[in-house]
Amino acid sequence: MSYPPEGGSSQQDSSALADGSAPTQTHTGHQLIGQVVGPRGVHGELKVAIALQDPQSFRLLQQVFLGDHYLRFQVVRARLHEGQALVQLSGIDDRNAAETWRGAYVYGTREEALPLEEDEYYCEQLQGLTVVTVEGEVLGRVTDILATGANDVYVVQGQAGEILLPAIKDVIVRISLDEGLMVVRLLEGLR
Repeated sequence: MSYPPEGGSSQQDSSALADGSAPTQTHTGHQLIGQVVGPRGVHGELKVAIALQDPQSFRLLQQVFLGDHYLRFQVVRARLHEGQALVQLSGIDDRNAAETWRGAYVYGTREEALPLEEDEYYCEQLQGLTVVTVEGEVLGRVTDILATGANDVYVVQGQAGEILLPAIKDVIVRISLDEGLMVVRLLEGLR
């Protein structure tokens, strides 16, 4: 979670995936929520490595989308067990059917995601924003977000190379998704 102005944050979408990777494809309106680790039992239940900051929100989902083609499934039942989600989906009724989804990414819709607080953002909303200083100097674009534990760090690529900006309110002055802009105050030593 990052810390933009007024205590805002960015929601990480892929930090807890089973294979340590991120999906190569995204789809507007969908949020990455996990990755199928494998089947559980003989009735088609899926074990899912959760990629949400609040794993409890997994239990609120009514539908999910699986794989690169975002195939939609109704959630029959979802529960948490030993740090993973156990999910029963309509149409996946046995172990063999569940096995075919091993390794697939699991997506939810933004509408079903827990609402973000004021000044909270999803990582993909921040990536690509133009970063300018309060003085008007263009530093580049946000290309990545690093989760460090204390606060996120925004990776900015520009003509001067790479700049790492801590996502703290002393540095991040304003974010405007409508303008595609992040206004920052460079503290001593950030260049």
